[in-house]
Amino acid sequence: MIDVDDVLESAQLKNEKVREYVRYWAGITDPDNIEVVSGADDARLIQESLDAGEIAPAGEGLYYSRSYYKDTARSEERTIVATSNPADKGVYNNWRPAAEMKAKLTGLMRGASAGKTMYVIPYLMAPPGSPLEKYAAGVQLTDNRSVVLHMIRMARVNVEHINNLEDPGSFVRAVHVTGDLENLGQGTPEDKRYFVTVADERTILHFGSSYGGNALLGKIAHGLRQSSYDGWRSGVFLGEQFMLLGIVDKQTGRRYHICGGFPSASGKTNLAMMLAPDALGDRYYVEFYGDDIAWLWIGEDGRLYGMNPEFGVFGVARDTNETTNPTAMDSIASGTRAIFTNVAYNVKTHEVWWEGRTPEPPADLDGWLDWKGNPIADRSAVEADDPWAHPNSRFTTTLSNVPNVASDYADAHGVPIDAIIFGGRTRDREPLIRAITDVAEGVYDGLTLGAEATFAAEGVDGQLRYDPMSMRPFMSYPEGPYAAHWLDVINRAVERPIFAHVNWFQRDPEDGHFLWPGYRENLRALLWLMQLKNGEVAGVETPVGILPAKDELNLDGLQIDPADLDILLTIDTARWQQEMGFREQHLAQFPGLPDEIWAAHRRVSAALHD
Repeated sequence: MIDVDDVLESAQLKNEKVREYVRYWAGITDPDNIEVVSGADDARLIQESLDAGEIAPAGEGLYYSRSYYKDTARSEERTIVATSNPADKGVYNNWRPAAEMKAKLTGLMRGASAGKTMYVIPYLMAPPGSPLEKYAAGVQLTDNRSVVLHMIRMARVNVEHINNLEDPGSFVRAVHVTGDLENLGQGTPEDKRYFVTVADERTILHFGSSYGGNALLGKIAHGLRQSSYDGWRSGVFLGEQFMLLGIVDKQTGRRYHICGGFPSASGKTNLAMMLAPDALGDRYYVEFYGDDIAWLWIGEDGRLYGMNPEFGVFGVARDTNETTNPTAMDSIASGTRAIFTNVAYNVKTHEVWWEGRTPEPPADLDGWLDWKGNPIADRSAVEADDPWAHPNSRFTTTLSNVPNVASDYADAHGVPIDAIIFGGRTRDREPLIRAITDVAEGVYDGLTLGAEATFAAEGVDGQLRYDPMSMRPFMSYPEGPYAAHWLDVINRAVERPIFAHVNWFQRDPEDGHFLWPGYRENLRALLWLMQLKNGEVAGVETPVGILPAKDELNLDGLQIDPADLDILLTIDTARWQQEMGFREQHLAQFPGLPDEIWAAHRRVSAALHD
C-alpha cells in the first residue's frame, strides 16, 4: 500500500490542496508507485526510459520514440469540453454535461494504472511572476514516463510552482491515464478514448492515448482550451493558437512584435522560426518567441501584451529541412536532448529521417524501420511508396535550443503586440498581404479565417474550411461570446494593434507555380505592415483592406516576375463576391455574434459590390 503523504512529503510538495488531489486520483487509478518529478529529473528519467526500451538513442543527446500505430494524432471527435451550464455549448467545442463526463472518465480510469507508476508533474504555463501566473499553474498526473519527458520540455516543471500559490487550490487538475492502447477500439463505435476538459472546474481528464496533444495536458488542454475559457470567464485575457515573433530593426533600434493564427499546413511554424533574407540580414533580425500558443492581455500601460506560455516546441517534422526551416533544424541538433516521435529510425546507425528532410530517402535501407517499426527493406512492391515517417511525426525541444530565440522570451511581463495577422493556404482570392485598421473588421477577418478544402470532396469550387482564429479544434465556449470577448479585450487597448491577412500560397492559374517564394522572404510583407502602422507608407485601399503599392515592398535582392507581383498585389473582385456568400453562411451558424461583426461583414460586402 502506497503512503501517498510520505511520498509527497519527501518530494517537498507542501500544497495541501494538491496533496488531496493526488490522494484522490491515486485511489481511483490504483498505481503501484507514485513519483513527484521536476525538470532536474530529466537525465535520470531519460536513462530509465532507455533501459526500459521506451525510447532509443538518435544521436548524441537525441532520442527516438514511437507511439502505438493507431495513436498518432489528436482526435477532434473524441475531444470534449464539459461544463455544468448548457449555455456554454458552441458549434465547435463538442460540449457535454460535466456530471456525465466526470462519471464516465472516472469509470474508465478506475484501476487503469495498476502495475504502473503515477508521475506527479507540477508545472507552470507562464514565466514565474507573470500577470497571468494565477491561470498558469497545473499538476498533471500520468502513468506514462514518455509523457513526463515531453512535459519537461514543454512546460516549467517544479514543485516550487505550486507550493506557494496565493490560492492553494487555484491550479489546473490534469489527469492522464494511458489505457490499454491495443484494445480501445480506436475509430470504431466502441471507441473508449475520451479527452475531456471540464472547463468550469479547471479539470482535465484524458483517457486512452500516449500521443502529444492527447497526453501533454499542459499544452493544448490547459494552454489553449482551459486558458481560453479562463480568459473569457475572468474577462482578463485571450488564449489563442497563435505564433509570436519579433522583428529588430538594427538601424533604428526599434523592435516590433507580431502574433497570429494559421490553420494547419498554412506555414505558421516556418513563419515563427523565420530568418531574415540574406539581402536584408544586415538591417533586420527576426526573433522567435513561439510557434503555437499566445496569451494576450492589456498591460498596466494600456497596451496589448502577449507571451508564449510554453517552454518548448512540439513541431511537425514533415518537410522540415535546412531550406524550409534551418532554425528548427538547429534546435534539434546533437546535444539538444530533443525527442523525435513517429519518424523513420535506423536501429544500427541511430539516424532519423522523415519525408522532406532530404529530397530522397536514404538509399541504403539496412537497419531502417518505418514509423510503425517495420523494416523498410522488407516492404513488398505494393508498400514501396508508403511513407517512412507518419505525416504527423514530431520533434520536441526546449525554447532555449532555438538559435534565434528572443533574449526576453522568458520575460514575465510579456511583449507589446504591434500586429495580429491571420493566414490561410489559398491558391487565389487572397493577396500577399492586406492590412485592416478597424478592430471589428480585424476580428471579423479572424472569425472567417479559412484554408482550402478539398474541392472535389466538398462539392463547392472555392469553398474554404473555415477555422475561426485557427481555434476551431480548441474552442472551449460559444463563438458569439468568443467574438464579443475579442472585441472587448482589443478595444480596451490604448494603442491598438493593426490587423492583417497574409497568404504565401497563391498560384499561377495556368502552370500552378507559387507566385511568392515564401519562407524567409515573408519578412518583406511584415516589414511593409509595420511601415503602414507607423505611417511611413500609405498602401492602396481596397474593399477588403489596404494592400502594398508596388514600390512600397522592399524587394532588394529578390528576383520575382513583375506579372506575378501584379497578381499578388491585387484582389479578384468576382472571387471575393463569391467568398462573401460563403462567409455569411459560416457566420450564420453562430448565435449571438455581436452586431459589430455583422456590420463589418455588411461593410465589406457592400464595398465589393460598389
